[in-house]
Amino acid sequence: MYTNTDAFQPDGLQEILALRPEGASDKIAKVENLYERMKGAFIGRCAGCTLGVPVEMYDVARMQSIALDAGMAFPPKRYWTATDNPTKVHYRVNVRTDYLEQNLDKVPVDDDITYVILNLLLLEKYGKDYTLNDVAEIWLDLLPYACTAEEEALEQLKCGTRPEHAARFNKYVEWIGAAIRADAFGYVCPGDPEKAAKISYNDAFLTHRKNGIYGEMFCAASIAAAFTAKTPLDAVREGMKQIPKDSELYQALEWAFSCEAEVTNYLKARKLLDDKFHVKPIDMHPVHTINNMCAIVFAFMLGGNDFEKCISECVAIGLDNDCTGATVGSIAGACLGFDAIPAYWYDKFNDTVCTYLNGYPTLSITDVIDRFVKLAN
Repeated sequence: MYTNTDAFQPDGLQEILALRPEGASDKIAKVENLYERMKGAFIGRCAGCTLGVPVEMYDVARMQSIALDAGMAFPPKRYWTATDNPTKVHYRVNVRTDYLEQNLDKVPVDDDITYVILNLLLLEKYGKDYTLNDVAEIWLDLLPYACTAEEEALEQLKCGTRPEHAARFNKYVEWIGAAIRADAFGYVCPGDPEKAAKISYNDAFLTHRKNGIYGEMFCAASIAAAFTAKTPLDAVREGMKQIPKDSELYQALEWAFSCEAEVTNYLKARKLLDDKFHVKPIDMHPVHTINNMCAIVFAFMLGGNDFEKCISECVAIGLDNDCTGATVGSIAGACLGFDAIPAYWYDKFNDTVCTYLNGYPTLSITDVIDRFVKLAN
């Protein structure tokens, strides 16, 4: 059974840091080939996200059916070439067919990418010592709409609620929304997972609590660690050191690592997740932080040091698989470097990424990478 350990799950940064496991403050590692790793990280995120969007939240059978009808391999080896919901509009910008391989001419819009750009702008404007009030201000200026925890916090801010209380009545405070906003903080602290986790905290606290906060700290730390780790799975192990050892998320990640011998394919990985988290009295939502972070671990167990296999297996496992696909792509790209990403995962992006931020409908991918490298130095 899955147990609740609320007594060991504080929301305050200092309390969180005090409960981390041994080794949380290990020496900062020197990054080699920073530009190529940053390029791998951001393009890897774009690729994993774009692969996941057409089947976001689909169960395995539904994904298998689409692949079979389209004559595609599954787990997918390239971008999807078919969809069963072609008219769906993502974030009021792109229809789902824009994400199909034959139609790609940029990185289409998604929240998993938009928040990376938003936090790039946050860090450029306020620096790594930004405050909770700074996050609130830039959200009100640039973020026109959001989903789940982010939507509720944004509406609170618009009503005049102080940033420290924006998540007080939010029912999504342990969902994945904070974790998908972590990448920018990992990018600007390459080789320093502790600092990445710490500077991600204010961003997470605006919208999340407990395991929702830990999810962002874990992802930021894992991404920072990936710039110097030998394998993506090693990076995730390092990321775990930045969250409370007795928290539900940490315990679940330990469980995931204990399953390595059983994780032989995506079907077994998904069954393990369903058996652990999708049974009463738990019945964890597929957008929760905890089950999705475990899916990331399983994806790296299956993918190893093969970028394509990492994102492919992650999307095939399912749950919130555009979010996990994006995070897996980011970690794998930072760890393995840009040269490890086959060209067909980015050659149709045309150096263009889309967002739904006010005033930033498109940006140059090259420029985004350059700006992150500048902040990291």
